[in-house]
Amino acid sequence: MNIEIRGVNVNYRVSGEGRSILLLHGWGTSLKSFEPVHNNLEKHFKVYSIDFPGFGESQEPPEAWDVEAYTNMLREFITQLNIEDPILVGHSFGGRVSIRYAAHHPVHKIILVDAAGVKPKRSMKYYYKVYTYKTLKKVLDLPGLKKHKEEILTKVKGKVGSADYKNASGVMQQTMVKVVNEDLQRFMPDIQAPTLLIWGENDTATPVEDARIMEKAIPNAGLVVLKGVGHYSYLEKLNEFLVIIDNFLEKDKEWKDA
Repeated sequence: MNIEIRGVNVNYRVSGEGRSILLLHGWGTSLKSFEPVHNNLEKHFKVYSIDFPGFGESQEPPEAWDVEAYTNMLREFITQLNIEDPILVGHSFGGRVSIRYAAHHPVHKIILVDAAGVKPKRSMKYYYKVYTYKTLKKVLDLPGLKKHKEEILTKVKGKVGSADYKNASGVMQQTMVKVVNEDLQRFMPDIQAPTLLIWGENDTATPVEDARIMEKAIPNAGLVVLKGVGHYSYLEKLNEFLVIIDNFLEKDKEWKDA
């Protein structure tokens, strides 16, 4: 499905009934990276998976966007579709948008998965490679995503020209500079919703140290570390991830739209 927001055609998928959950993907991927999670959650919830502008089937933004611009896009998406008090699930870059959104707008709960938000110490080139191609290629071999592997990789390569940051399209290169250089720690104390942090023990893009910073900064937060996995922990240990979030969301299965 498609919706126009701020002059940009935004692609999304929606299915299921119940309380609304929004799945927000990481940099360089698309809503398809959340497909196994979406398919599980739709049994008890109304689930929306969004392609952020510049990724998947959505158009690129007309100019370089920062985290605030993506957050405003999410707000308009939620407003246009009359979504009430949603649960946000954000991986990596999607975690950035979740943090900023939840600091200023009502949400029911938040699940941050290997989320970005603490300014990284790594170089831009390293960061870009981690988020766009090298790690993604390995993750797409996992069950549930393998059927989309070639399609997603082709789109990633088509948008960025290569795995290197220097070859990204102009708008998205500038967007990444704005996004990566923003430290969101100042917003974290304003998040009032119950927050679950799920992290890969071996994440090198957004290390566990970042998760511990978030756990301390967000008033009602708890951290679960998944052993032996990296930045795509929710896919590398999918079954364990689904059990954890199922427990966190158990009471929300009973929610009915008045």
